Amino acid sequence: MDAIEITGIKSPAEKPMPVIMSIAKCKCPRCRQGNMFVDKNPYHLRHTMKMHETCPVCGQAFNLEVGFYYGAGYSSYAISIAVSVLSFVLYALTIGLSINDYRFLYWIFINAILLVVLQPVIMRIARSMWLTLFVSYDSNWRSNKADAPERTNETQKNNW
Repeated sequence: MDAIEITGIKSPAEKPMPVIMSIAKCKCPRCRQGNMFVDKNPYHLRHTMKMHETCPVCGQAFNLEVGFYYGAGYSSYAISIAVSVLSFVLYALTIGLSINDYRFLYWIFINAILLVVLQPVIMRIARSMWLTLFVSYDSNWRSNKADAPERTNETQKNNW
């Protein structure tokens, strides 16, 4: 049976998006359909990290507790290291490395610029990855109600 898509919500006959694609596209980890971020473009810098309070599709809360996304720094660090290793390997295979000239120093500058340019994307993917570690996919998300966060403090919500 073919899946029918109406207003961005997929039919139950369709398989869920793979978790890697869900993280890369910054989709809700519970239903893998709703967008986590208000603006899809990470390079609109005023709104780069503006997230929905809850998933627009399934109602999953995105802020599970006060300071929840501080842990996303670990994910961001891992992604940055992976990007650096990949750029190092590609640079070494295409241009080559030598201790007799400045090619290694050139890679360092290129990698630094690459990381700065990719930072909005890396920060979003890190948040998506961090949330996916704590919220698992629910195949019955249409009938099961999303769990309400237990440790939130509305008075401290935007104080950082």
